Amino acid sequence: MSKIPSDSETGTDVVLVGAGIMSATLGALLKQLEPGLTIEIFEGLDKVAAESSDAWNNAGTGHAALCELNYTPEKADGSIDSSKAVKINESFKVSKQFWSYLVQKELIKSPRTFINRIPHLSFVKGVTDAAYLKKRYEALKKSCLFGEMEFSEDPAQLTEWMPLVMEGRNPVEPVAATRMEAGTDVNFGVLTRSLISWLKSESGVKVHLGHEVLNLHRDGNATWRLYVLDKATGQKRTVTAKFVFLGAGGGALPLLQKSGIKEGRGFGGFPVSGQWLRCTNSELIERHNAKVYGKAPIGAPPMSVPHLDTRLIEGKKGLLFGPYAGFTTKYLKNGSLLDFPLAIKPDNLVPMTAAAFQNIGLTRYLIGQVLQSPKDRFAALKEFMPEAKIEDWKLEIAGQRVQVIKKDRKRGGVLQFGTEVICAGDGSISALLGASPGASTAVSIMLELIGDCFPAKMKDIVWQTKLKEMIPSFGESLAKNSALHDRVKLWTREVLGLDEVLAESSNRI
Repeated sequence: MSKIPSDSETGTDVVLVGAGIMSATLGALLKQLEPGLTIEIFEGLDKVAAESSDAWNNAGTGHAALCELNYTPEKADGSIDSSKAVKINESFKVSKQFWSYLVQKELIKSPRTFINRIPHLSFVKGVTDAAYLKKRYEALKKSCLFGEMEFSEDPAQLTEWMPLVMEGRNPVEPVAATRMEAGTDVNFGVLTRSLISWLKSESGVKVHLGHEVLNLHRDGNATWRLYVLDKATGQKRTVTAKFVFLGAGGGALPLLQKSGIKEGRGFGGFPVSGQWLRCTNSELIERHNAKVYGKAPIGAPPMSVPHLDTRLIEGKKGLLFGPYAGFTTKYLKNGSLLDFPLAIKPDNLVPMTAAAFQNIGLTRYLIGQVLQSPKDRFAALKEFMPEAKIEDWKLEIAGQRVQVIKKDRKRGGVLQFGTEVICAGDGSISALLGASPGASTAVSIMLELIGDCFPAKMKDIVWQTKLKEMIPSFGESLAKNSALHDRVKLWTREVLGLDEVLAESSNRI
């Protein structure tokens, strides 16, 4: 393997590639567990959290399986499989514990800047979907995690919950909704910048913006050698590290391939782009106070589930509808059209080809989304909000998602929705591939990664004690321990200031 000439060489314990929520979370966890670690973060853009973690780019601002119907599929026998919803909800509550710890320690800014209480609703139409939603409600209510969930088929009640969705709707059409009043809106861009800001203030941590990792390889002494370009000056440098995390969103796959580790062979990525309709009418924005999720069209990817979504972005309450899916060959919003074709390698050609043939319908759907006219996009909004007016909405470009393609013994390859953690056998390098519900479950994902890459340390009493301090439920199941769940719920609500809904508190933000 040829080496890239560089102007200087430095060494560090940990390199984090990408300055998004995943790298920020991993850096914060490691620095708390091992304060003496030296860490360097390299971000290709000139701003922290400017790709998938940014509020305008992120489709899931508080995924907790409270309203996302794709996490509770109906099985062949008609029953509801709630296992994924329980796992995701518990993972989100693990994240809230870690954030609460950081707030209590005054290591990140006021929680109100990044998390606010906003109800989460699921909304369906028609007799069949209403029956499904009721079964889903009854299945989830069995868990203490969803004990506060409400269900209604009463149009008057639903109008109170979501007036914009109900106004102008056919009064004889069956409708139903569930509601979790204690849902949240999370601005992962603000949270990431707060975490990175704290890390920068710590001894031994350096953050390099506008620096692109061009290549990397393993040295004979088990350290990693990374070749980094300073995009502003054109200077190149070499950095050696004992541990490397590839958390660069869609940019993680090309670097994983360059690493050459056997655990990364066979992985590919299918890019999906997105768009939003953003409300410009302040009166409508103030009247809607919820995240209302519907059902995705047949053949649509999970991240395309339509939702009318209250957000707090840049200190202001906003309202979005979408996202509308699309297809591009870029792996990052600021990436190259060559990203997808260049990621096709001999070791992933079979999985990529097999996944392509299995998902021809999905490809057609995405191309159809790209070709949509403004009238087509508005028609989808009208299904959700019958009295919507086109002049109250404008188009915004969302971020990129790269869905994981992996080997499958029977099918050759499969397109996988969700996240995938890949770790080298010696724990010296790890990469995160995939998308939703990544950001909301970042703490659980990074704890899994730490366990895989630092197994001996994770068993150490010092680390175990610290982990229990940061995450009181660590090592236990909230779903199986209702008393622990209730204690954690009260603690996080108090520390994160989640006793008031956004509509009541937005004027004080």
